[in-house]
Amino acid sequence: MSESANFAVTRPGAPVLEPGHVWLAGAGPGDPGLLTLDCLAGLTQADVVVHDALIDPRVLAMAGPRARLEFAGKRAGKPSSAQADISKRLIALAREGLRVLRLKGGDPFVFGRGGEEALSLAQAGVPFRIIPGITAALGAMAAAAIPATMRGVNRAIVFAAGYGADQVAGHDWAALAKTGAPIVLYMAMQNLGSIAEELIKGGLAADTRVAAIGSATMADQTILVSTLARAAADLRAADIPTPVIFVIGDIVTVREQLLQAARSPER
Repeated sequence: MSESANFAVTRPGAPVLEPGHVWLAGAGPGDPGLLTLDCLAGLTQADVVVHDALIDPRVLAMAGPRARLEFAGKRAGKPSSAQADISKRLIALAREGLRVLRLKGGDPFVFGRGGEEALSLAQAGVPFRIIPGITAALGAMAAAAIPATMRGVNRAIVFAAGYGADQVAGHDWAALAKTGAPIVLYMAMQNLGSIAEELIKGGLAADTRVAAIGSATMADQTILVSTLARAAADLRAADIPTPVIFVIGDIVTVREQLLQAARSPER
C-alpha cells in the first residue's frame, strides 16, 4: 500500500469499509488527484469495486491488491448494464460478505443514479455509506476557469440532463431560460441543437455564450467556446473528447476576462 493510501485508511476518524457493506462513492470529474481521502480509503479496503465507464484507469489502479474490478458502466448509444441489474448485483455481493465499493464519476447523487442504488440497498437491508465526490460539472467549470457563481453575474446555477429525445422534448426549457441563471448540461451531445432552439424560443439571446468542456481535468481536456445559435454546428466541426459538459450563460465570459487578464498582467 502506498504512503498516501495508507494515510487515507489510518488517519484519525477514517471510515472502515466493513464486510457486507456497500459504499456509493464519487470519483470526481476525472483526474485522480481530485479523489477524496474517503474514496481512496474505500478503494484500498474493498474486496470488489463495481465501477462506471468513465473512471480513469489510474483511479482503478489504486484499488487494493485483493480487490476485484467489475465493470457496470452506462454510456449513451452503447451496450450498458441495466440499472436494476446493477442494484441487484450490489445487494448480492454484500450478502456474500464482501466489502463493496460502487465507484461513480463525479458525485454519486448528481445524475449518477446513486439515489436509486441507495434506495435499493436500504430496501434490501444492506448497510451502505455515501462518499461524496467533486461534482463533474463544478470540477469541469473550475478546470476551465469558469466560476460557478460570480458576484454581479449570477446568484444561482441550474444543472440539467440533456439526454433522451423524449425527455428533452418534454422538458420546459423555456422556464429555465427565464430564470436568467447559467445552465449546465450533462449528457447533451446528441441533443444540444434542439435544446439550444428551445432555450432561444424561451427568451435566451442567440448570442449567449456557450462553453463545451470535453474530458474535463484530464490531459486531453478541450474547451470550445461558442454561442447558443452556433454551438451545435461548431461542436460537429470540432474534435472534442467526451464526456462533455456544456455551460450556457454570461458566466462563460468570466473565463475570457480571466484569460485576458492573465495574458496582460499589470506591471
